[in-house]
Amino acid sequence: MRTFIDEVILDLIKKEHDISQLSFVLPSKRAGTYLRHTISRHVNQTIFSPDILSIEEFIEILSDLQYATNAELLFEFYSVYLKLTPKQHVEPFEKFSKWAQILLQDFNEIDRYLISPNKVFDYLSSIKELEHWSLNENPTTYIKNYLEFWNRLKFYYAELQNKLRQHKKGYQGFVYREAVQNIEQFISLNTEKTFVFIGFNALNKAEELIIQELLQQDLALVYWDIDETFINNPIHDAGLFTRTHKKQWTYYQKHEFNWIGNHYSEEKNINVIGAPKNISQIKYVGELLHQMHAKKGNLENTAVILGDETLLLPLLNSLPQSIRDVNITMGLPLKVIPLASLFEMLFSIHKTKTFSFYYKDVIDILSNPFVRVLFENDSHNVAQDIIDHIQYHNKVYLNLEDLKALAKLFKESISLIFGIWDNDTSQAIKNCVLLILQIKAKLDLDKSKNLLSLEYLYRFNQVFNTLDNLNASFSHINSVVTLFSLYRELIKSETLDFKGEPLQGLQIMGMLESRVLDFETIILTSVNEGVLPAGKSNNSFIPFDVKVENNLPTYKEKDAVYTYHFYRLLQRAKTAYILYNTEPDVLNGGEKSRFITQLEVDGCHDIKQQVVAPKVPSIQTKTLSIQKTPDVISRLNTIASKGFSPSSLTNYIRNPIDFYYEKILGIKQYEEVEENVAFNTLGTVIHNTLEDFYHPLVGEFLTTSHINNMFAKIHARVTSNFKTEFKDGDMTRGKNLIIFEIAQRYISNFLNLELDDVKRGNKIKILAIEANNKVSVYIDRLSKTVNLTGKVDRIDKYNGTIRIIDYKTGRVDASKVEIVNWEDLTTDYTKYSKSFQILMYAYMMHKANSIVLPVEAGIISFKNLNSGVLKFAIKPSTHSRTKNQIISMETLDAFEIELKKLICEIYDPNIDFIEKEV
Repeated sequence: MRTFIDEVILDLIKKEHDISQLSFVLPSKRAGTYLRHTISRHVNQTIFSPDILSIEEFIEILSDLQYATNAELLFEFYSVYLKLTPKQHVEPFEKFSKWAQILLQDFNEIDRYLISPNKVFDYLSSIKELEHWSLNENPTTYIKNYLEFWNRLKFYYAELQNKLRQHKKGYQGFVYREAVQNIEQFISLNTEKTFVFIGFNALNKAEELIIQELLQQDLALVYWDIDETFINNPIHDAGLFTRTHKKQWTYYQKHEFNWIGNHYSEEKNINVIGAPKNISQIKYVGELLHQMHAKKGNLENTAVILGDETLLLPLLNSLPQSIRDVNITMGLPLKVIPLASLFEMLFSIHKTKTFSFYYKDVIDILSNPFVRVLFENDSHNVAQDIIDHIQYHNKVYLNLEDLKALAKLFKESISLIFGIWDNDTSQAIKNCVLLILQIKAKLDLDKSKNLLSLEYLYRFNQVFNTLDNLNASFSHINSVVTLFSLYRELIKSETLDFKGEPLQGLQIMGMLESRVLDFETIILTSVNEGVLPAGKSNNSFIPFDVKVENNLPTYKEKDAVYTYHFYRLLQRAKTAYILYNTEPDVLNGGEKSRFITQLEVDGCHDIKQQVVAPKVPSIQTKTLSIQKTPDVISRLNTIASKGFSPSSLTNYIRNPIDFYYEKILGIKQYEEVEENVAFNTLGTVIHNTLEDFYHPLVGEFLTTSHINNMFAKIHARVTSNFKTEFKDGDMTRGKNLIIFEIAQRYISNFLNLELDDVKRGNKIKILAIEANNKVSVYIDRLSKTVNLTGKVDRIDKYNGTIRIIDYKTGRVDASKVEIVNWEDLTTDYTKYSKSFQILMYAYMMHKANSIVLPVEAGIISFKNLNSGVLKFAIKPSTHSRTKNQIISMETLDAFEIELKKLICEIYDPNIDFIEKEV
């Protein structure tokens, strides 16, 4: 393939230029590598390498200034702002930095296009005065201050330039303006040199003036990369800037405008592919590359151009493993690196002075992989121990001493992470740097496995060194909040650069990195409105009409820049895959780009279009099924020897797989910190409180005196039980305080119910409280004995009738403790689980000879106390309303049949544990 750079070098050789004596100026540094390689291929003798500069480097030399970093500019500007702004109107640095960035960008544009600053700023001030005109002679203080701000802009501008000039530094526009002022002196000192400008398109006024001046003095050659299709079409945006240069530059009134190509009209294979969402695009790129690599064997002349550069990481994860040679031109922004999240969390917990830390923040930090390495102790990780302790003891807030006590061997690391910064920015930076060094020391122990992580640490160490230098040079970072905002600004603009072989294998780059470069095959992603082109975005204090009046670029010109880049990529390409998102949204761009529509309308090429969807395997919702192996049966025997409880059996009825996980495998439910009291904790507290009240009364008849004594102890007992169950959780505020009051109210309401019963003359004798039962049952079909176990909340004798009572803090209705068909008892969990539970209690107590039949059994629902004891009943299958609420021997015999059937099913090796929809 013959590229544009090939054509330039061959033309220079043909015209017998001494390549080593030329100075090449290119739009980007990236193109310089290709240019040097091209020279080595075409020059058949040993020569000194010529000077190869990017346009920014060339302008920097010309101006005799250095580019200041964004952070340096902000601090210098803030110094100017403090000097020129009345004290009562001064904003803190973090607020200032938000609008100062925009204003600096406006300063930049004014200087790059050599506009008179006073003209623009006076114009802006006049506009603002017109916007706030009033019939009153004296404007309000607010409007007066507002207008004064706009009047001060030109003074900010002038003073900032003076300050930067003293340090021999500048923002891009200022450097360009200085370069223009120095051009005559530069020419006089470089009369023997020839500057070759390659592949430029959209030039600002300063660049135009410099290049034209060098052309007039016969010190420059310009190689445009433009196709006749675009330059000859007066309305095609790809040729907008080149047409303007050809028409307006005085040099081209006397000289030929060369280098108009005709590559675009050559035959091309252009494929436009729609894919739903960004990840589908990237996955499809992976498939394309796999096909190409299988077909060609190498991807030397292939480039993936990311319209949306944030998709770099997904792309890297989607590359086929068969592709070994990959070169990434674009850097990976530091803000997306995993280490960034660690410092984000540290700043979040320390930006306000606090002596206690929220448990979720502590767990998030200790779960970070970079932090975990600090707490490794042999095969044991102390960070996990701390997390387990927080969850077990229900710690919602922890202080530094708590954490040190939990990590006695790692107090230094704990202090670095959780030590109070006390709004001291120097201490904050120091802690972060020391933390990086500690992590590095740990990772160095196995350097070969941690090369990428160590590279992350190195870049972040540089970021904090920069912050330290700025903090030492300026007095504006006076709070951790300010430091945090500056840290965010830095990692937003800083990148982790990849090292690779720039001339081999697959090339991955952004749109701007592709300038001047040509590839046989290109894959261009995210060709949607709002991405390519970016569309209307006016991040500027200068209104649109003022920009037009002063020939400053607007969104129209910026769109034309990307139009040129888009079509230039297609000029020499033989195959192009243009991908767009078919499911646009606010964040990821709009509809299919106008560039694609324009390709279709132009009619120069046959455009193949298709919409693809990711190859998602059809996932059939397969019911999980676990066979009962001998090991499972053995485990069931172990459970049977300890005893099947009513809850374990109803758990099996509800979903056999849950029974398998919990009982066979012994997998416990993950315990989280209860920030707010969980419903089961509330139930336990109420059960334990009633046990405290009633246990001393076993064997006695309940009296009004007993109950009145209980009323007096409600607060103390509920408090004590919450302390036991909720451990270190805070019950004094928020939802927890409400739940605490609910618990007291439930118990108080229940005692009122008991009091009314006693006052009406009902005799209630407490027989047992939280009675443990364990009985053995022989199963004929299994030829084995199994144990049943369970704890009954309360057994009493009510007017001579024994009652088995189970407390439920949730709502239970009478229908939930009634049955019609016994066969349904072990199949329908929702309807009959409560009936199964209380019948099993009655069955166990009868087998243990703890009760004499007949008895009653029921549930007291604390959310349905008005219904009293909800008694178990057998409803006749006929329309008769008579219910049998007595549990007799006949009842327990019927229950025993269903119970044994259920246990036989659990043991049956031919019946798998099959998942049920819950």
